[in-house]
Amino acid sequence: MAEEYHRESMLVEWEQVKQRILHTLLASGEDALDFTQENEPSYTGELGPPGRSSLDSMEMVYARQIYIYNEKIVNGHLQPNLVDLCAAVAELDDKNISEMWAMVKQMTDVTLVPASDALKVRTNMEVRMEFVRQALQYLEQSYKNYTFVTVFGNLHQAQLGGVPGTFQLVCSFLNIKLPAPVPGLQDGEVEGRPVWALIYYCMRCGDLTAAMHVVKRAQHQLGEFKTWFQEYMHSKDRRLSPATENKLRLHYRRALRNNTDPYKRAVYCIIGRCDITDNQSEVADKTEDYLWLKLNQVCFDDDGASSPQDRLTLSQFQKQLLEDYGESHFAVNQQPFLYFQVLFLTAQFEAAIAFLFRMERLRCHAVHVALVMFELKLLLKSSGQSAQLLSHEAGDPPGVRRLNFVRLLMLYTRKFESTDPREALQYFYFLRNEKDSQGENMFLRCVSEIVIESREFDMILGKLENDGSRKPGVIDKFTSDTKPIINKVASAAENKGLFEEAAKLYDLAKNPDKVLELMNKLLSPVIPQISTPQSNKERLKNMAHSIAERYKAQGISAKKSIDSTFYLLLDLITFFDEYHAGHVDRAFDIIERLKLVPLSQDCVEERVAAFRNFSDEIRHNLSEVLLATMNILFTQYKRMKGTSPTTPTRPQRVMEDRDSAEIAVSPDCSAGNHGCNNSPDSDAHLRSQARALITFAGMIPYRTSGDTNARLVQMEVLMN
Repeated sequence: MAEEYHRESMLVEWEQVKQRILHTLLASGEDALDFTQENEPSYTGELGPPGRSSLDSMEMVYARQIYIYNEKIVNGHLQPNLVDLCAAVAELDDKNISEMWAMVKQMTDVTLVPASDALKVRTNMEVRMEFVRQALQYLEQSYKNYTFVTVFGNLHQAQLGGVPGTFQLVCSFLNIKLPAPVPGLQDGEVEGRPVWALIYYCMRCGDLTAAMHVVKRAQHQLGEFKTWFQEYMHSKDRRLSPATENKLRLHYRRALRNNTDPYKRAVYCIIGRCDITDNQSEVADKTEDYLWLKLNQVCFDDDGASSPQDRLTLSQFQKQLLEDYGESHFAVNQQPFLYFQVLFLTAQFEAAIAFLFRMERLRCHAVHVALVMFELKLLLKSSGQSAQLLSHEAGDPPGVRRLNFVRLLMLYTRKFESTDPREALQYFYFLRNEKDSQGENMFLRCVSEIVIESREFDMILGKLENDGSRKPGVIDKFTSDTKPIINKVASAAENKGLFEEAAKLYDLAKNPDKVLELMNKLLSPVIPQISTPQSNKERLKNMAHSIAERYKAQGISAKKSIDSTFYLLLDLITFFDEYHAGHVDRAFDIIERLKLVPLSQDCVEERVAAFRNFSDEIRHNLSEVLLATMNILFTQYKRMKGTSPTTPTRPQRVMEDRDSAEIAVSPDCSAGNHGCNNSPDSDAHLRSQARALITFAGMIPYRTSGDTNARLVQMEVLMN
């Protein structure tokens, strides 16, 4: 049975190890199982020296913000803004991080429609349109900031003047951007700057009013454009009516497609959403400009009149960036934040997070962006935890990707869960409503694993005081009912074969049945051993006595069978301690009162019948009990015959320490002399007692070793 139990424990542990290996292998994405030799970064990072924190300074600051956030949640306060908490971290780091969090804040500031799940929210047309509007706003504000910096960094060349505003800012910016006349520009100038360049850059800064100011001043050269631009400016979602749009597109195809003014072509392509194949590279020479131009051309309603070259959907644009261009096009190793921005601003949040997570130094940022999206219910999560970090699931619309959020979080915390378990728990708290494939709560599972791994039982789960009260642990911050969690960890420890830790945890969870069941398992193998200071037996004996005293004082008891086995094992420990100490009379008195073995022929059958009720923990020690009892009788016999000194010496140790044994139940053991047993006042009586032991050993339905039987017979023969 012991072997079978050990095998089951090993199988459970191996299953968990397999899951971990799979987590690491599958975390790297599409080519997860390609075992080519490459210097891929480890997903668990470098572990620091034991006892020291494995968190770097940035991770530590993030962990502090997560603690503040969870503290508010568990104390029932209003849910704080996690984006603001995480964005505060950026102030301590570089410009890229600040811009990243500004972008995340902008893109998540959307009005969500009521829906049953994140997929319905994310595929809702209104929400998708709002994502595009937020992205355009972010790109326009960023560009306006860029023009400010450029102008104020070159004041002499910019010649800033006039009424403050976007128009004057763009005029000054063009003094730097286009210092000399550019051939091919059309339709004249306003205040000495090209008309279409002014219109384009005012639009690029997000100020249509400033652009309209330019249009009005140059309206005589622009034909019908003023009417079209007014409609565009005042329309909902910056979209012309189908009739106007067709008119503008026709004009563009006939007169402007090969026009020499790139700014004029770009402005027409934006307000008419036409010629989507032209990337306007003369004007949109930066990735951000290209994004802004294309997002302006994205359309959502299918009017049926647009030809394919004039219709760009958000899904098409997303596919183009993620699959057609991909990482190689954007030189991600040199500019990781640029590719993250490209994906995030096109509402491909999961792909953006998964990409950033693969970069060792940027992993902490990716995880916290994921946490923000998760808390806002905007994140598309994988339905199963065996999925890759980024995956497409059957039944999802084309182009939709899901993030394995649970795996992402577990991979991140693995680096520091053994050195910083408190911090890891804060992250696991986000999984409190998540379930694994077996329907088990992920928070409970993670707490269980981290306690077993870190061995921080007292710190995390609390400690049992001498009076039986429980000193709270870290886990008390997250839940008022700690019993299910402690029982879960205890069960996990038990499955791993950590019986001593499991017994303490069950004790903490006020589960006396399991406490004594495991104590019986632990005590059984050490019963016949010699007790030495700091030995395994001494430690377990002290632990058992402490439990017994507390249970007795508080009136706590387990099932009768488990209870009686426990106290009988304690009595047997006392018996063997006296026996090994050479106190044969005291030891004999104990074994006589325990009524475990017969000490006269009249009691043999009664003891054989009683033997069937004993648990395995008691039965496994029967050979040693019989040998020790026979040894005591033999010592007393020799003492009577005068072959020993008057003071009995310590008897020879009877058996080697045994390996671990299995457990079950036992009848109650009463004290006091039994009527069958008489004081040993004659050698005949001693021989009769020895004969009873041998008869008993032969009759019990339990196979004792041949060596045990031989030694019993040998001592009995010597007494004759």
